[in-house]
Amino acid sequence: MFYSSGNYEAFARPRKADRVEEKTAWFVGGGLASLSGAAFLIRDGQMPGDRITVLERLKLPGGALDGIKEPRKGFVIRGGREMEDHFECLWDLFRSIPSIETAGASVLDEFYWLNKDDPNFSLQRATVEQGQDAHTDGLFTLTDKAQKEIIKVFLATREDMENKRIDEVFGREFLDSNFWLYWRTMFAFEEWHSALEMKLYLHRFIHHIGGLPDFTALKFTKYNQYESLVLPLYRWLLDQGVVFHFDTEVTDVDFDVDRTDGRRQATRLHWLRDGAAGGADLGPDDLLFMTIGSLTENSDNGDHHTPAKLDEGPAPAWDLWRRIAAKDPLFGRPDVFGSHIAQTKWESATVTTLDRRIPDYIQKICKRDPFSGKVVTGGIVTVKDSSWLLSWTVNRQPHFKQQPADQIVVWIYSLFVDRPGDFVGKTMQECTGEEITQEWLYHLGVPVEDIAEMAATGAKTVPVMMPYVTSFFMPRQAGDRPDVVPEGSVNFAFIGQFAESGRDCIFTTEYSVRTAMEAVYTLLGVERGVPEVFASTYDVRTLLAATGRLRDGHELELPGPDFLHKRLLRKLEDTEIGELLLEFKLVPDVRRTPPQG
Repeated sequence: MFYSSGNYEAFARPRKADRVEEKTAWFVGGGLASLSGAAFLIRDGQMPGDRITVLERLKLPGGALDGIKEPRKGFVIRGGREMEDHFECLWDLFRSIPSIETAGASVLDEFYWLNKDDPNFSLQRATVEQGQDAHTDGLFTLTDKAQKEIIKVFLATREDMENKRIDEVFGREFLDSNFWLYWRTMFAFEEWHSALEMKLYLHRFIHHIGGLPDFTALKFTKYNQYESLVLPLYRWLLDQGVVFHFDTEVTDVDFDVDRTDGRRQATRLHWLRDGAAGGADLGPDDLLFMTIGSLTENSDNGDHHTPAKLDEGPAPAWDLWRRIAAKDPLFGRPDVFGSHIAQTKWESATVTTLDRRIPDYIQKICKRDPFSGKVVTGGIVTVKDSSWLLSWTVNRQPHFKQQPADQIVVWIYSLFVDRPGDFVGKTMQECTGEEITQEWLYHLGVPVEDIAEMAATGAKTVPVMMPYVTSFFMPRQAGDRPDVVPEGSVNFAFIGQFAESGRDCIFTTEYSVRTAMEAVYTLLGVERGVPEVFASTYDVRTLLAATGRLRDGHELELPGPDFLHKRLLRKLEDTEIGELLLEFKLVPDVRRTPPQG
């Protein structure tokens, strides 16, 4: 496997992989990583689809990319996915998956057209005092000390950031800034999360620093992530003959590990299906792709009258990884991520509005008609003075194809689920869907005397508690996540958010697809490069633009007397460096100032 960039590799079609007709492929888990891996086996490795089997414990594919209507509860979305131009592997995949809405178009085509016609941006990023504009005004409010801390983390080595928390490398001035407000609520970072992950995110999305305050950096699907991404991919795989076994829990994997030459081979799969034990023997030509860990494991749905429960009991996906990891040090350390529920949990809720008054309050804040079919909030609206640190978003409506035209689906989440609410006086974790709706309506600006009645009859809300949703953000070091293809592996790979690519940052759809692509290309020997991560972190223009934005447009302060500043700037003004510094407003324009002395 190798990495590449540019059209030469992007448009090339690899030849059929060697002896591919003699191989089989097994996938543990039916999430995006597995679905993507199956597609790459077929498209790029030219493996017949009927030689691919996907084993999934749930009753449907998609993993964390969900979107469903539960008959008695209502619409449910556990989370949303923010996408951008440079998800190179994701778009490489979906250029080949036919749209199920538009004849002759791919999923990428329809996504591209949608975001061209209706570009995303927010008109109000944060509120205070029951729906009033927080007046963050697109500013980052980073002090000189906070700016220096960002630069220090950015320039540090990965090793320097291992096993460190964010609040160990950033001080109070940074953590009180608008930058941290934008950042933590957009990406779901907590102060106790990994400084290494924070560093990787800074590098990965440095080209979008300017778009953080208003979400111009982001793009969204037309409907929920299941209907827009998972369903067309799943249907295409079925058309290719891929076999899916749902209600099938993989319980263990056997390996043959040769300690002398380092050769490692998966030899048997074990599973439970309909209460009966089963399995399959694996030879060198039986390829195994395993999704390990799970951010949505043990999720529990409440309803409008019932709180979601925190399930700290047995977690099959995590227990499987623990069994696998016990067999070889190269297979990772799952408890680094999966044994800290108090630090990795948070809760979301899906509100379906039934009362026509509620959309009016939404429109007052987002300044757009939520029934227009176009961008509504343009990303999350954060309630800056919420004790829960509550954020909410309304994507393009309808968010579900079967959604009635007079309803709006709203997604809410909070980072502090153990703090009492400002209106209900209870923690989010203790609240029913109705009580969560009350807290949201309060921060939306609904008059206090109307809140109880409007929440009781004007909405249907499904809360979801997720014990492991930010588990991959826990402080870590090299080796805690296994390599996508461990050293010496003959026929197996790890995929998904807890496999180590070394090339990207987690909690993105891109990372799931990237790990699957790397795994397939390595084990099959596909003669095509995996797209390199967009190299904005090495682009001086991007770095200068980000520096200018982080400084909220304030010019750099040069040491020494003013006349020396002007002489230095005049020396620079006719150079490429000088032009760039002027373009990004990092230095004053002295070209019209007559020389002195």
